[in-house]
Amino acid sequence: MKLKVSYLILKTNSPIKEKPSQLRGYIGKKFGEYPILHHHLKNNEFLYTYPRVQYKVINGAAFILGIEEGARILKEISDTLNEIVLGKNTYKIRQKVIYEQEFDVKPGKKTKYRFITPWIALNSNNYQLYKKLDDWKHKKKLLNKILMGNILSMCKGLGIIVNKKLYAHSLLDSQKIEYKGLNFLGFTGEFKVNFKIPDFFGIGKGVSQGFGTVKEVRKC
Repeated sequence: MKLKVSYLILKTNSPIKEKPSQLRGYIGKKFGEYPILHHHLKNNEFLYTYPRVQYKVINGAAFILGIEEGARILKEISDTLNEIVLGKNTYKIRQKVIYEQEFDVKPGKKTKYRFITPWIALNSNNYQLYKKLDDWKHKKKLLNKILMGNILSMCKGLGIIVNKKLYAHSLLDSQKIEYKGLNFLGFTGEFKVNFKIPDFFGIGKGVSQGFGTVKEVRKC
């Protein structure tokens, strides 16, 4: 299935130090009329789906990904963005770059990817299972299974039908991270899977706040 994807990169007068969650909060509040930007609906309800807009801070720059409707809305709001206010810091936007691409998101040949932000793979249930496993081989098998499940969940949220079995192999390192004020175990490193994932898409928990961002490892 072909998807339209927009990348909005905002370079500011000084590197952004805050978390992507704060960037999401600022953009969502400034453009509150677009629920897709913040996932809040009326009557304290939430929009539960794979995020069409994802916020990241990469090398000190604000990086916002828009998919399909999210891509259209990013183009609508980009012209009115001149600054980013995060807490006590105001960042003046010095350079604004937006570009659009079309990707055919589907099973394909085995491709290598790298997590450029930590992947939150484990929820409360499978974390307990992960802890009980006594060797890395079995832990890796569990993580590969979760990885494939995360990709399938992404596809379901985007309306993509996957009619081919997925195979994943990973080489990951764990680290402690914080998400929504709670401590989680995150993973960075590389993996291979027989599926085409566009650069900077997120998988797993916390996707809208920049977690689980992947990038294809291309041969030199």
